[in-house]
Amino acid sequence: MNIIIQKLKDICFYLYIKIKFNTKIRGLPIIRVNPKGTLIIGKNVIINSSYYSNPIGSVPKTIIIVRENATLKIGNNTGISNSCIYCTKFISIGNNVFIGGGVKIYDTDFHSIYYVDRNISHNLNAKSKSIIIEDNVFIGGHSIILKGVTIGQNSVIAAGSIVTHNVPPNEVWGGNPIKFLKKL
Repeated sequence: MNIIIQKLKDICFYLYIKIKFNTKIRGLPIIRVNPKGTLIIGKNVIINSSYYSNPIGSVPKTIIIVRENATLKIGNNTGISNSCIYCTKFISIGNNVFIGGGVKIYDTDFHSIYYVDRNISHNLNAKSKSIIIEDNVFIGGHSIILKGVTIGQNSVIAAGSIVTHNVPPNEVWGGNPIKFLKKL
């Protein structure tokens, strides 16, 4: 019974954001917002959440999770393709941002690095830090953006990159670990 109720909530939320914000949704994303969390979606956002909406070999769903006391802001004219955004503190995605297929954005470590903490509770002492993605950023497919990162405006993150530290504005960065490639 709980599964049926959750599915109905998902469909109602899907219809609400599509009608209210002129958001285009291809497929059915998984969106979970804690009652004490906040999700702010700008105008003209495009969310691809199916194999047919962006078939680049990634998981064919967009998953957005906003936990208790967390805030996720998605700016105007932003596109998200079959990606996962997991927010436990604060994530801000600017205007005109393109998030490629299979991208993962996590503002948390999910678990403590200490086994004693993990044995007590799965998220005891897990570290979380805000993520800021400024306007006009392009994040290439299958990249991972980790906690505490700011990506400056107009920057590009190459496909498959792991972003663990700040990226200045107007630059291209890529790799694992991420490194500077060129100025724009």
